[in-house]
Amino acid sequence: MFISLWEFFYGHFFRFWMKWLLRQMTGKCELQRIFDTYVRAQRTRRIENSLTYSKNKVLRDATLAVESEVDRCVEEIMKEKKIHPEKDASFKICMKACLLQISGYKQLYMDVENVRKKPYDSDNLHHEQLLLKLWNLLMPTRKLNARVSKQWADIGFQGDDPKTDFRGMGLLGLINLVYFSENYTNEAHQILSRSSHPKLGYSYAIVGINLTEMAYSLLKSEALKFHLYNFVPGVPTIEHFHQFYCYLVYEFDKFWFEEKPESIMFFNIYREKFHDKIKGLLLDYNVSLTLKT
Repeated sequence: MFISLWEFFYGHFFRFWMKWLLRQMTGKCELQRIFDTYVRAQRTRRIENSLTYSKNKVLRDATLAVESEVDRCVEEIMKEKKIHPEKDASFKICMKACLLQISGYKQLYMDVENVRKKPYDSDNLHHEQLLLKLWNLLMPTRKLNARVSKQWADIGFQGDDPKTDFRGMGLLGLINLVYFSENYTNEAHQILSRSSHPKLGYSYAIVGINLTEMAYSLLKSEALKFHLYNFVPGVPTIEHFHQFYCYLVYEFDKFWFEEKPESIMFFNIYREKFHDKIKGLLLDYNVSLTLKT
């Protein structure tokens, strides 16, 4: 009750008068003060919050702009806040950079969601080629005897036909597996080998798809904002999402073997423990989670 009342009075009264007082003292609006005080992700996040909770519709709408509208939005913000380029030359550059990151994050989520919604289709030649590419990347010296085969279990699928394992994450799960195997081939081979450990082994492909779900849920919940705002100075793309996935795969394997679970039956417990660890790291506004081999 007390917190709710504080939020109400802060949002409707205290914040307004505090902003007014600071503007009188500094001669600068809140957006300018943020640019003067903060950098990287903390700057973009504070700009985003300031625009989102503004009473000015022009400012609020700026957070909904797409990339092609960013330049116009910057001009409108400067007009609304009476910011003259000759007096604050850096404002336009800084605001454009922030809006590109803000709009880019929203677009990234939509792009990832569109891929996730696409089910694996065994009648689609491209899908089939991706699946066979995964096998060839992970098993370069072994030939796949048949498209439907028990051999798929060797890289961690559950059944004779991997298409059934992609249901939850659609084509996104396969694309992530291929991306990691193609861009970090040595690491993928090492992790696949470790996943066959007699006591600590796990299903490589199934865990990989599970980590796709983790990356997706973190993106959807906006938990990746600090990371992406630090990691990508401009517009984040699906390539950056794949790179974060690779970080998860590499770090989860290390985590699993460090924790030494009693059995694969405890996977969900350790999966959530790892999830909590990642969420904790992502709360740091200086965070930038990259795969370091």
